[in-house]
Amino acid sequence: MRFTAACIQSTATPDLRHDLAVLATMIREAASRGASFVATPEYCAGLDTRDGKMFPVAHAEADHPALPVFQDLAKDLRIWLLIGSVGVKAPDGRIFNRSFMLSPEGTILARYDKIHLFDIDLGEGRSYRESATIAPGSTAVITPCAGGLLGLSICYDIRFPHLYRSHAQAGAEMLAAPAAFTRVTGRAHWHVLQRARAIENAAYVISPGQCGTLAGGAECYGHSLIVDPWGVVLADGGEEPGIVMSEIDLAKVAETRRRIPSLSHDRPFTLTTRT
Repeated sequence: MRFTAACIQSTATPDLRHDLAVLATMIREAASRGASFVATPEYCAGLDTRDGKMFPVAHAEADHPALPVFQDLAKDLRIWLLIGSVGVKAPDGRIFNRSFMLSPEGTILARYDKIHLFDIDLGEGRSYRESATIAPGSTAVITPCAGGLLGLSICYDIRFPHLYRSHAQAGAEMLAAPAAFTRVTGRAHWHVLQRARAIENAAYVISPGQCGTLAGGAECYGHSLIVDPWGVVLADGGEEPGIVMSEIDLAKVAETRRRIPSLSHDRPFTLTTRT
């Protein structure tokens, strides 16, 4: 199975409707250039940041104004569309950082709530507490996508390799990690982490990212990536808004897994600590 995938690279603002208009234009352009699968970044529509906390524009899923826009785009353009994430109100008053996978009919095939939340201290007064406003998910999700299976994740999840191995061992041929990676951590780790997840699991990794400076001053790294199962970077979005595209050939996943069948070589072990 071969198809063209596209990553949208954009900069979210606190103005949801503005962001939706920008994304719609870019999604339409990607489809016009032949993409049958299009993915947007984490927190792609409606985001404010203050004091290291995330404040995405959030609504109950049933009333979320972004969903009909994205569903109509998927249906009109006949594409598979991954909404990297938007804010969805959680029962406890916080917000789910939620991805949606849409079919070419515009139906919601899957939802994924980000499991691992970005609570870190980078030094020099730079700290982030995603859990202050965001509720974590607890379920890993694999969804149909363009003739294959796609494992869903979001941003900070990329640092937890067991999540992706679970996806791959359950049959996922592609892994998605839409992100709003910080510039500091992105420069140090982004490419290495993306390539590592591809190599470990002999899977395509498709990761659209936010770029530029967000409201509140947080800086995003950009560099939306498409990486093949051998770890080769097929497309890199740099640091400016835009669209990156690449052909996906799922036969390469099967070929790579035949060459290096490490997904079937896991063995149980015990851990001994010597003091």
